[in-house]
Amino acid sequence: MATGQLFSRTTQALFYNYKQLPIQRMLDFDFLCGRETPSVAGIINPGAEGFQKLFFGQDEIAIPVHSSIEASCAAHPTADVFINFASYRSAAASSLTALKQPTIRVVAIIAEGVPESDAKQLIAYARANNKVVIGPATVGGIQAGAFKIGDTAGTIDNIIHCKLYRPGSVGFVSKSGGMSNEMYNTVARVTDGLYEGIAIGGDVFPGSTLSDHVLRFNNIPQVKIIVVLGELGGRDEYSLVEALKQGKVNKPVVAWVSGTCATLFKSEVQFGHAGAKSGGELESAQAKNQALRDAGAVVPTSYEALETAIKETFEKLVEEGKIAPVKEFKPPQIPEDLNTAIKSGKVRAPTHIISTISDDRGEEPCYAGVPMSSIVEQGYGVGDVISLLWFKRSLPRYCTKFIEICVMLCADHGPCVSGAHNTIVTARAGKDLVSSLVSGLLTIGPRFGGAVDDAARYFKDAYDKNLTPYEFVESMKKKGIRVPGIGHRIKRGDNRDKRVELLQLFARTNFPSVKYMEYAVQVETYTLSKANNLVLNVDGAIGTLFLDLLAGSGMFNKQEIDEIVDIGYLNGLFVLARSIGLIGHTFDQKRLKQPLYRHPWEDVLYTK
Repeated sequence: MATGQLFSRTTQALFYNYKQLPIQRMLDFDFLCGRETPSVAGIINPGAEGFQKLFFGQDEIAIPVHSSIEASCAAHPTADVFINFASYRSAAASSLTALKQPTIRVVAIIAEGVPESDAKQLIAYARANNKVVIGPATVGGIQAGAFKIGDTAGTIDNIIHCKLYRPGSVGFVSKSGGMSNEMYNTVARVTDGLYEGIAIGGDVFPGSTLSDHVLRFNNIPQVKIIVVLGELGGRDEYSLVEALKQGKVNKPVVAWVSGTCATLFKSEVQFGHAGAKSGGELESAQAKNQALRDAGAVVPTSYEALETAIKETFEKLVEEGKIAPVKEFKPPQIPEDLNTAIKSGKVRAPTHIISTISDDRGEEPCYAGVPMSSIVEQGYGVGDVISLLWFKRSLPRYCTKFIEICVMLCADHGPCVSGAHNTIVTARAGKDLVSSLVSGLLTIGPRFGGAVDDAARYFKDAYDKNLTPYEFVESMKKKGIRVPGIGHRIKRGDNRDKRVELLQLFARTNFPSVKYMEYAVQVETYTLSKANNLVLNVDGAIGTLFLDLLAGSGMFNKQEIDEIVDIGYLNGLFVLARSIGLIGHTFDQKRLKQPLYRHPWEDVLYTK
């Protein structure tokens, strides 16, 4: 593997299995380092395509999303690093696919628990094809001032504290990702900083070894000192011992193998990593530390002394003139995400939408402050839900029952009315449910459904002004306006609309007051004297009874009632109710497999 450095300031990666935070951290690091181009060229999210919006400094950028590894590699031939955030179940297969792509040179596998047989297969393929695997079970790696993998080095604050935004002189390799972050702080305190750091992962069979990276560091001119952090278990460190003995490493190596405390336990100890389990004396931390010391590495007496050992080795190189001072600079400020800034109280951001009727931010959705569980547990009906979402309060049961009756009575009025006709024609044209429903709803207006609102407005205005039925009807006649809510094509004074009678019976039985409805009945008496078909229809009954509901419940003031009528709440009731019937007509036509509708010629008057 040897060769030289893995990354540069122009390195680009493909990110497998979209994870917003680690990708954004990579892009923030790019900006911090002054890179001209983002390090993430594309995202691979199986089954998805398009673009994902992220930030590169202050600019919002769109990173392409591809559905397959092959497609992503073909679209981004210069991206040679594959960062795999797949789970342990699919990490091996996706990593092998990536390794087989001619453009991919390095694969980093984040997942823990990749089967050992799969890991061996990946290692064998990578070595046979001169490619590099970092991991499994790795946090990744970083080249200071150039490129980093995923969450390596943690937060931006930690990266700045560790001076990772510019290169230093130290090459570092470790099995542990967590200890890598700790060591980056240590290195920054006592040296000019890190040049490159790699966490090979804690599994039994890592894709690349400690010695692989030490030998590689030895070939990088900018690396002047090498720091190694091993751990008990396995024999990887002995390959480094052999390399030191054979003179393959000519740069100072400061090393420590963690786990010396294992001898204090009476039985065999398994530490955090799968590979951190001593299988004999040679795999103990003490034996490996001694072997490294004997081979010429600088090995302290304890982990606590490691920082001093690194400092003294670094200062000696400075005295010998082998390390030139690093030119410091202040990195740019990373813009803070709006959500983070809001939570920390640093900014005030205006909202774009106001909602007073529902809230889905808690453990369960709420309608007007009432949790969904309470709505179900207390046996609320559709009328109760309408009262919460439309009127923002729980209305008395007789009110919500009346609302439900209105919905039931207005749900459908046969296939010949304009809304149903439009829906049927659209459904027979092969359109989907929503298109068919909307085509019917679009016919609702002043001549179909809208009379409910108008009836409420005009009857309320007349009653509140104390107009007699005669004055009301005649004043409307002078204006050239038909009285909304009065008149029917079929029903007559001697053949009343059963729906109107049901509504009147319910209201007279349950409402505390029906003054508006009784006024409408008086108007009907006058209009019937003019023509037998000028009866109070269902629109007029609903409109006036809703006024009685609002006024009689004692839960609305005059201003609120006027606002409800003006906004058009009552037409909303008709829209809601009629949607049930229109949906039914759509299903009916599709169930019957009706063909495309064509209006018959004989029903059209063709004129010149």
